[in-house]
Amino acid sequence: MKTAIEERRINVRGLTTRYFSAGNDGLPLVLLHGDSASALDWSWVLPKLAATHQVYAPDFPGFGESAKPNREYSLEFFKQFLGDFLDALGIERAVLVGNSLGGLISLRFALSHPDQVAALVLVDSSGLGYAVTPALSQLTVPLYGEAAIAWCQTPLGAKQRSLLRTSLLFAHPSKVPDVWLEEQERMSQMPGFLKATVSSLRAQLNVFGQHQVLLDSLPQLQMPTLVVWGTDDLVLPKSHGQDAVSRLQQGQLALIPDCGHLPHVERPELFTEELSKFLAGVGF
Repeated sequence: MKTAIEERRINVRGLTTRYFSAGNDGLPLVLLHGDSASALDWSWVLPKLAATHQVYAPDFPGFGESAKPNREYSLEFFKQFLGDFLDALGIERAVLVGNSLGGLISLRFALSHPDQVAALVLVDSSGLGYAVTPALSQLTVPLYGEAAIAWCQTPLGAKQRSLLRTSLLFAHPSKVPDVWLEEQERMSQMPGFLKATVSSLRAQLNVFGQHQVLLDSLPQLQMPTLVVWGTDDLVLPKSHGQDAVSRLQQGQLALIPDCGHLPHVERPELFTEELSKFLAGVGF
């Protein structure tokens, strides 16, 4: 029987939040997307994960179909949103699965609210090393980021941005699903989306690289943690994941071969296999 995926909206502290929900059994999984993205990124793995868990995949404020207030998109703001989202849905304890920015927010939340995190999954996560592609760090330069916003909001600029992101985020750009490309192009032209993107990038990066690095905090984590990384990630090197696992008390590493920054989009079968194996071996 095909798993039904529902698109819902909820008010989270005054912010309209779009999220996908599926499944009705097992410990909740909360899937958190990366920068300049949306919950659509989880579409390729959500049905299979929902066969054994109740799964929730929200759009962060500023992204996807969620509200895009004119404000600073700090890491503390996103962490507070995650706590408020869980409270709004009555989720007392969950497995957090975060990609890129979503990984950093998941990690920050796990460090400050460990009782609410049964297990942690960091997927090509930010915050685990200083290195990052200059294609992103240069957007933090004053005026440059604003110029990029102005261009990428135009129809031609949105198309160009979509193609450039494809070459940056995937090991095999020619195989990227059309629906993913269309979503990127569509979001570029949404009011407030690119402004939120640049604001959140500046909260994580500067021109020299990542400045929100939490490696020294990893030994504090008590919960089982899986680190997943695409071996051909051009955004964040796989050495970040390898270093992180060496510092975790209960850490496991899953390298996804022939894969870029979004394993759940590019190699969904391998991603769900590794995640399901991890979850099956964790006693909750």
